[in-house]
Amino acid sequence: MKLTPTPDDIGLRLDVWLSRCLPGLSRSRVQSLLEAGHITAGGRVVRPRTKVVEGMQVEVEIPPAVPVTLAGENIPLAILHEDADIIVINKPAGLVVHPAAGHAAGTLVNALLYHCHDLAGIGGELRPGIVHRLDKDTSGVLVAAKNEQAMAGLVEQFRKGQVRKEYLAIVQGKPATASGTVKTLIGRSPRDRKKMSARPVSGRPAVTHYQVRETFGDVSLLKVRIETGRTHQIRVHLAHIGHPVVGDRQYGRGGRRLGELPMPASRQMLHAEILAFRHPRTGRPLEFTAPLPDDMRRLLQALRSS
Repeated sequence: MKLTPTPDDIGLRLDVWLSRCLPGLSRSRVQSLLEAGHITAGGRVVRPRTKVVEGMQVEVEIPPAVPVTLAGENIPLAILHEDADIIVINKPAGLVVHPAAGHAAGTLVNALLYHCHDLAGIGGELRPGIVHRLDKDTSGVLVAAKNEQAMAGLVEQFRKGQVRKEYLAIVQGKPATASGTVKTLIGRSPRDRKKMSARPVSGRPAVTHYQVRETFGDVSLLKVRIETGRTHQIRVHLAHIGHPVVGDRQYGRGGRRLGELPMPASRQMLHAEILAFRHPRTGRPLEFTAPLPDDMRRLLQALRSS
């Protein structure tokens, strides 16, 4: 495709201008195409920092997406919504979202590669776009993109805090107030690099709001809404205020011991209940709710009757 700048475009960085002209591509994707020589001006390869000048004729070649080395796997999915751009699922506890060290297969990405036959490619690869993640042992609503336009649109909404994320958490203890807000930095723990901390040497701002829904002696059910999406944010913030998530063996401490519960908690009792955002292509408001998983529902029933 050929593009010609308007007078208002003169002086812009080339990658910035192209990102505006090609809304289906993220700026990083445009930069990778520039670096790979797929975007030229006057037949010559140009760099991302090149300035747009009057009379510039830019040619853009977008190579077809290539298959990834990951294998699709027939893993059952609880699909809440699917269209040509996005897929929304209710992720079960125990399912890792993305392949990583120790989890090379059996992940959500493997499942989506098997299920989604209309992937248009993300970053030049035929793969789903993982916009956000849930911890392995956290259940609930998660959205993934099927193409670059959807990926770019969703990433922008998450970046700007335009996505509503609400969770249910069963925690140790009873908060002193019926509702509250936790604001800290979150970064790597200076004592354990595998953990996150609300008292890091350096970190990023994180904001968590909570409301007490029910109390059962020294166990409570909280409704939690997060403004940011830092790694382990809810688990770290609730532990920070002295109310770790029941069953959280990484951040749990104090409070009622697991052995004293009316039934055991085999994982952290944290569930992403609601995810609300705008459709990345149409702009239509969407809201999805994942029902409470059986293990949390059974524990709540046992707590109510104990």
